[in-house]
Amino acid sequence: MKRIILLLLLVLSASLLAAQVPSVNAAPNTLFTGADGKFESAPDTVLVQFNVSAQADNAKAAYDQASKETEQVRQIMRDNGIDPKTAQINSYSIEPVYDWKTAKRKLIGYRASTSVTLKLKDFAKIGPITQQLADAAVSESQSITYTLDTMDDAKSKAVADAYRRAHDSATALAKAAGRTVGELSYASVDTFENVRPMVPMPRVMAMKAESSAPAPTEEFSPQTVTVTAHVNALFTLK
Repeated sequence: MKRIILLLLLVLSASLLAAQVPSVNAAPNTLFTGADGKFESAPDTVLVQFNVSAQADNAKAAYDQASKETEQVRQIMRDNGIDPKTAQINSYSIEPVYDWKTAKRKLIGYRASTSVTLKLKDFAKIGPITQQLADAAVSESQSITYTLDTMDDAKSKAVADAYRRAHDSATALAKAAGRTVGELSYASVDTFENVRPMVPMPRVMAMKAESSAPAPTEEFSPQTVTVTAHVNALFTLK
């Protein structure tokens, strides 16, 4: 049984490798090689995502309460020198809320919810904004994600690194065979980003203390953004 499982794993692994490498009709006196490259950079943008929601007996009351809380959010942005128009609404909904404790569901109210994403370049504003949202108790959840706004440039650098490695490998192999590498005849490129999904954090009520505690992000360095690339290249041989 173990041999059968091992054989299946080997077959699946071979199939995956075959899927990653493109089919190339290599002509005589050519050399095909592939390599991985990467580019790492400190993030230049932070995405602050938060949800605002309100529940009331009827849809209009839920809407009015959500509107009131959202206006508080806009005021927090203005107080921090941020134009509310720069924030983006990801979703908005009004849904009925039911009590499922009994076999027959019972309508107990309506819930209005909206999801907002704010893009910041000034990382110093992260702490004050997240803290003020918590203090005002208007944000149901908050999450922050660091990213790179100049992603295209990062991808180009990762591709250049991968191509350099592929060319170096081809040069070493050609030299071992007593040949030299000629022109590039064919190439394929794949790029990947280490972007992580934003996981909402539950609302944390602000705790009053005699001394002000530092923000959860204080003094920590943002995680670097890594872009990887894979290049397959076909060179002629001299």
